[in-house]
Amino acid sequence: MAGNNKISFSDTELLRFITAGSVDDGKSTLIGRLLYDSKSIFEDQLSSITNTSHKRGMKDVDLSLLTDGLQAEREQGITIDVAYRYFATPKRKFIIADTPGHEQYTRNMVTGASTANLAIILIDARKGVLTQSRRHAYLASLMGIPHLVVAINKMDLVDYSRDVVKKISQEFSEFAAKLGLDNIVYIPMSALNGDMVVERGENLSWYKGSTLMEVLENIPIDNDINLEDFRFPVQLVCRPKTKEFHDFRGYMGRIESGQVAVGDKVTVFPSGLNSRIKEIVTYDGFLDYAIAPQSVTLTIEDHLDISRGDMLVKTENVPRVSKKINTILCWLSETALDPKRKYLLKHSARIVKAGVSKIDYRVDINTLNHEIVDTLKMNDIGRVELNVQQPLACDDYQKNHATGSFIVIDEASNNTVAAGMICPANT
Repeated sequence: MAGNNKISFSDTELLRFITAGSVDDGKSTLIGRLLYDSKSIFEDQLSSITNTSHKRGMKDVDLSLLTDGLQAEREQGITIDVAYRYFATPKRKFIIADTPGHEQYTRNMVTGASTANLAIILIDARKGVLTQSRRHAYLASLMGIPHLVVAINKMDLVDYSRDVVKKISQEFSEFAAKLGLDNIVYIPMSALNGDMVVERGENLSWYKGSTLMEVLENIPIDNDINLEDFRFPVQLVCRPKTKEFHDFRGYMGRIESGQVAVGDKVTVFPSGLNSRIKEIVTYDGFLDYAIAPQSVTLTIEDHLDISRGDMLVKTENVPRVSKKINTILCWLSETALDPKRKYLLKHSARIVKAGVSKIDYRVDINTLNHEIVDTLKMNDIGRVELNVQQPLACDDYQKNHATGSFIVIDEASNNTVAAGMICPANT
């Protein structure tokens, strides 16, 4: 069948980013300002928050109400859940995750950060770098977020001082260097007044860098997807058995990383059997090649036993296959980790039983010290060695997020109890 090289993507890129900071650093106000100044809110929304603001005796509109959607948050004036918001400009589409600042909501930030291209860490210009700031930098590093913006907010309360910005930038950079974070943009701003958020404003003329919106619209994210390691988890085996496609057998799924072309030699895991790509099928027709994150149907030249949960990779670039994996676990459940029981581990499209071999340590996310513990409780992050019942084809998380991440499921309740990242054995 004739192929072509046409690959259909959205005309505008999608940037996912999170905001994190201490209580009252202005996360919700910042997002409200982004939405308001980029004209991304509806008139009825504006009317609603205007009325609420006036009822509270406020002279100006409280833009934080655009994101503090939960009733508990409105009453307390804090963010306690991950609030997702969507907006677009002519250059890009955006998904924002407004994550909580409290230590007891670490799991919420991990959830929001799991798919983010960029993290915005807010720092109150009056308070400087706090324990929470360091914690959020650590989590951003742990989750492998490619880009980091430090928003030094509330500059209107420190007379827009250049010295304050210099001091905070130096202190944060020293800590970030210990985490291996170097791709950092520092932006002084006033979310309340709108300085350096979407518009430059008139109060920070000494700052020659980009506004936050300019950074969000222009920061390069093409390299955020791993295009080297072809990984294709099979989601569904397609067997139409119609008159026209009686013998058709295709393997449906999303290319999680890398790229593939017709004729490429591939290996199927966990069986280890080899074949070659015969066709790349999409709704719009046949392709000569495809790249992540396209969803496609692949056919191969040989008749092999392949089912949901198996993974196709290029034969010359294979993942690690093992029954023992070293992981960093973020415990999400109110019920603590029980090292004596079995759990279900969902890795890509594959679900296997897993047990705990040992708990190496728990990380104190305020000091980054390692503590010896015999369990993990809700919001704890620790290094845990797991044994899985069947071999997993996986990569280290820092190399490949798609095949280096997993979730842990309680077999009895079917609840997700942990999120995990696979790491090298010697870390």
